[in-house]
Amino acid sequence: MTGMNRLRDGKGTVPRPIILTSHPQRGAARAPALHWGAPEPLRRGPVIATTQDPAARNAIGTHAGSYALYRALAVASGQLRADHRPDFRDTRPAQPIGPFPAWGEPAKIVSLDPFGHMVPELFAEQLRAGLDIRPSIAVTRAHINMPELVQAVCAGRLAPDGEVLLPNGDVRVTKIAIEPVWWLPGIAARFGIGETELRRNLFEQTGGMFPELVTRPDLRVFLPPIGGMSVYLFGDPAKLGRPETRIACRIHDECNGSDVFGSDICTCRPYLAHGIESCIGMAQEGGVGVIVYNRKEGRALGEVTKFLVYNARKRQEGGDRAEQYFQRTECVAGVQDMRFQELMPDVLHWLGITRIDRLVSMSNMKFAPIVESGIEVAARIPIPEDLIPADARVEMDAKKAAGYFAPVVPDAAELAIAKGRAL
Repeated sequence: MTGMNRLRDGKGTVPRPIILTSHPQRGAARAPALHWGAPEPLRRGPVIATTQDPAARNAIGTHAGSYALYRALAVASGQLRADHRPDFRDTRPAQPIGPFPAWGEPAKIVSLDPFGHMVPELFAEQLRAGLDIRPSIAVTRAHINMPELVQAVCAGRLAPDGEVLLPNGDVRVTKIAIEPVWWLPGIAARFGIGETELRRNLFEQTGGMFPELVTRPDLRVFLPPIGGMSVYLFGDPAKLGRPETRIACRIHDECNGSDVFGSDICTCRPYLAHGIESCIGMAQEGGVGVIVYNRKEGRALGEVTKFLVYNARKRQEGGDRAEQYFQRTECVAGVQDMRFQELMPDVLHWLGITRIDRLVSMSNMKFAPIVESGIEVAARIPIPEDLIPADARVEMDAKKAAGYFAPVVPDAAELAIAKGRAL
């Protein structure tokens, strides 16, 4: 079925057809085949979610995740041509990442495209042939600066070395932005459900936003309109994937109120800062520090739900109590947590990590899927007691009572950091 919309050309508008995907045109001869998990990128094939050439699509959805809606507004308001093609000159990664063995194991990476940062180089011929292929990963370099790190230097827990940590408190990092790319058979297997069941629920729970989920079983890659993740690497990324390289890692799920605005009702920013401090220390010891920042606000329940729960907790009889912490969340959201850490280890496999020497986390929900995916964890690092805000004690007590944490003992380096903090 087709309809018509209008495309601005600078002189007015001209009609162009809309393809309704509920009754797709089969036989898409221009669409390259996708062989997920193939270690050779040309055999694996590019992920194509173009909106301009339906015959060339081999994926459901469109690039840029939730930002695709802003692109739609830009096109609708005449600020962007619908047929704009990016110019990828000089956009190549500032730091090579991979390839690593896990890229060729289809069960290891199912929620991102391991070749997503190498699109302009790997698929240059296809781009010249007119295929609309776009990166889903970008790698750059930058400096970061946090007051907590300056305080750590002043307290003697960190010392500038001129390479990782500069005298003014700046930290050199490699930054990676990753948009989600879901291999639907692998996602279904990860959760122990059938692919048909997964596709039907994705279709129904998005209000039928992606008809191809139920009309095109031949399209098995989906670009969901959700937030992705950022990765910050401390130290030399070229050391990743080497068995002798020691790794410190913090997996952090977004908490805007604490991470950005310093809200003291939870430990999110303090734990993030502690994780960065640990990563800097590992990099200065010759290893690599890894911060993974997932866009999963409010345990992936969203910030509106999160604030509603705050209100419910504070207004209940007797005030905010640990024993009611998760119950009030379930009353509002129907579930305690929707972060689904089952997909979280994918980025670690993408980075070539097979062992984490210091996992800066007490969360069993994060620890379990990491080790179950085949990554060894040598030590788990708790947040120092003095970093827990007074108003966050309810949260910590509730998590401990629920078995959220396991008792862990820091390694020697972390004990030295804790000792320095106490001094």
